[in-house]
Amino acid sequence: MSIFEDRVEAGRRLGQRLEHLRGVNTVVLGLPRGGVPVAFEVAKALDAPLDVIVVRKLGVPFQPELAMGAIGEGGARVLDRHIISRVRVADADLRAVEVRERGVLEARVERFRKGRTRTDLTGRTAVIVDDGIATGSTARVACLIARQLGAAKVVLAVPVAPADTLRELKEPDEIVCLATPRQFTAVGYHYRDFSPTSDDEVVLLLDAAAKRFQSAQSPADGTGVDEDVQIESGTVRLQGHLYLPAAAAPVVVFAHGSGSSRHSPRNRFVAAFLQRAGLGTLLLDLLTPAEELDRANVFDIELLAGRLSGVTAWLGSRPDTSASSVGYFGASTGAAAALWAAAEAGNQVGAVVSRGGRPDLAGQRLSAVRAPTLLIVGGADREVLELNRRAQAMMDCPNQLTVVPGATHLFEEPGTLSEAAALARDWFLRHLRAGHSAEGTGEPAGDTA
Repeated sequence: MSIFEDRVEAGRRLGQRLEHLRGVNTVVLGLPRGGVPVAFEVAKALDAPLDVIVVRKLGVPFQPELAMGAIGEGGARVLDRHIISRVRVADADLRAVEVRERGVLEARVERFRKGRTRTDLTGRTAVIVDDGIATGSTARVACLIARQLGAAKVVLAVPVAPADTLRELKEPDEIVCLATPRQFTAVGYHYRDFSPTSDDEVVLLLDAAAKRFQSAQSPADGTGVDEDVQIESGTVRLQGHLYLPAAAAPVVVFAHGSGSSRHSPRNRFVAAFLQRAGLGTLLLDLLTPAEELDRANVFDIELLAGRLSGVTAWLGSRPDTSASSVGYFGASTGAAAALWAAAEAGNQVGAVVSRGGRPDLAGQRLSAVRAPTLLIVGGADREVLELNRRAQAMMDCPNQLTVVPGATHLFEEPGTLSEAAALARDWFLRHLRAGHSAEGTGEPAGDTA
């Protein structure tokens, strides 16, 4: 039975439980990869810096699954002398294993940090975060490594773990766990969405956290926005998160048929790509949680499009976004809603991108779209690819269909979501620049792979 919607929700709830650590010289350390999205939310809740803690097991040479120790950054090392003595590991063999594993560790660190220096833990409270614990072996080693790196206090924080495993953990000074199910099978069983976290997503989250923390430590200039918002739409309030690097910056609105779009790891991943390019983003839930329970609402394109148009008008009413050019990024049925809304008379949307979307559900409205439109589809998503080709044939606007080789519907294959995000970024940068009109692009329709 699911306890958490996804890692984002788990991180937000965990952050609330860790409120007592705000302002006590805290550093949040995520265990790559799945622990980093959780840690990102914890760091945000505590106004603390985020980093990764990378550890590697030292396996016995002739029985690698048996750990005789572990290593971390900065030369940190913990050894199980009892195991080393019992199985008679020679010093030379121990050194050989450590050299090999340290090479792997350093390569992972370089991949995740991209040249950023490790956060100094000396005298600080280290909060080690993962998306859950099963056996506890990785968490145990991470706690020992954090202490060797100078942490004055080590807190282990996880959304879910078996109670008996937690009782056996002696390494942390404090353990915070939201749920200890009586019947624990695997960590992913307790999440509704337990999609894999990619290396690219880890890097983007670390970049975003560093930028956020740096901004919080610097005097504000009053022009940027990074906040949750509520938008009135008829009788309901839509939930969203607005990021605006500066007043009048272009804004890309994310549209998805489900009611949890703003928490979607894939949408957040793409949004981070756009933000790094200087674009604003509005991650948006077009349905309330109650509405999402009725599956028919997910396919009510007219309802979704109407709300998207209302959100666009809301952006036009704000002083800091009234002069912003607006783009739509749609996934699944949200792509149809984006195109339907873009076809409305008077809608000034500057560009539309569909990722694995169902533009065909916009029907006859497709011919009225004037905004330059990019359709991104996975090469292995054959049925949706054919639907996109049919939809493209109905469009009169500048448009392009790009196929990402090997990608399935959710772009879960390594590197495919990054490729889709880069395509979207380039499209929006091209078409949302000030003074660039949709009619004036002269961009032909096309199909690229």
